[in-house]
Amino acid sequence: MRIGIVCPYSFDVPGGVQNHVVDLAEALIGLGHEVSVLAPADEDSPLPPYVVPAGRSVPLPYNGSVARISFGPVSTARVRRWLARGRFDVLHVHEPFTLSLSLLAVLSARGPVVATFHTAMTRSRALAAAQGVLQFAVERITARIAVSALARKVQVEHLGGGAVEIPNGVAVAKFADTEPLPGWPGPCGPGEGGTLGFLGRFTEPRKGFAVLREAFVGLASERPGLRLLVAGPGDVAELHEGVPEGLRDRITFLGQVSEPDKARMLRSVHLYVAPNTGGESFGMILTEAMAAGATVVASDLDAFRRVLDGGRAGELFPTGDAAALRRTLARLLDDPVRRTELSACAREVVEGFDWPTVARRVLEVYATAIEATDGRVLDEEWIGPT
Repeated sequence: MRIGIVCPYSFDVPGGVQNHVVDLAEALIGLGHEVSVLAPADEDSPLPPYVVPAGRSVPLPYNGSVARISFGPVSTARVRRWLARGRFDVLHVHEPFTLSLSLLAVLSARGPVVATFHTAMTRSRALAAAQGVLQFAVERITARIAVSALARKVQVEHLGGGAVEIPNGVAVAKFADTEPLPGWPGPCGPGEGGTLGFLGRFTEPRKGFAVLREAFVGLASERPGLRLLVAGPGDVAELHEGVPEGLRDRITFLGQVSEPDKARMLRSVHLYVAPNTGGESFGMILTEAMAAGATVVASDLDAFRRVLDGGRAGELFPTGDAAALRRTLARLLDDPVRRTELSACAREVVEGFDWPTVARRVLEVYATAIEATDGRVLDEEWIGPT
């Protein structure tokens, strides 16, 4: 099958959707399909051979963050040229209502279109002022995928019709087979230290790092060997806010890490902590930590509860409750048997998120979309910006 995949966000900046697109493309290639990915990126950016750069991107506030996107006449021309050359059996766009390449591809497509929705946000402020274009795009999408129950619920309620729920995948072997960082994770057990881990934008309030930091400070005073390993963008001075001077050397900050180093980081902790306070539609980092063999401790968010199979594959604590988190961490650090049980269950659960399994489910949606169009080409043509 010839498959075209469009990523709306720049490959020059790492992100969850970009990682999803790369992993899906490689899984589909591994299953014997021909795949081309179109994404915003500079012409000289180091890219996988199956990625076609669509040029430089511009920053756009989106869903509480800043996305780097491409839009306008030049981008439209590049999208159309890529579609014409690709002659794809199916076009798969991600976040189709973001003002970027995905929307342009939907509007220019002439065959079956599958759209994946990663967030619960259905439209941006800019698109709210372009209802005609939005409705035109909705009508051209043949089949929809939502990566979580929450994202699916929003699609059904706001767009009508159904969406197939297929979770984000994880390259299980990549995380399970890598080596920990030198000197990590160290000893852990009754009366010993242990290593906690956190990965993400710790300066963003909804990521909940302040909750973990408070729990760590209280626990570290009781456990002299306890360490905290943190990776992600940010400044170390902000990381240390509220941490007593004597405890700061027990927090190791890796900064922004590559994908291989992320896997090594997750292999280097006893407990991976996800203290997020809200705004999560799935919980990709949980599946990665599970694949790496870390015991997961997470806020009792609906999205996290689903990933952790209701708490069977990881411990849940009341969202935003630092005292409860501290008690949960202390109990698990002193109970190696419980940690082993949770990790074993997590390995079983995460197999359902392994990319070959997820990719086969995506292929089923492709087949349904192709069958639904029955080889027909849409008559309407979008003129695009002039």
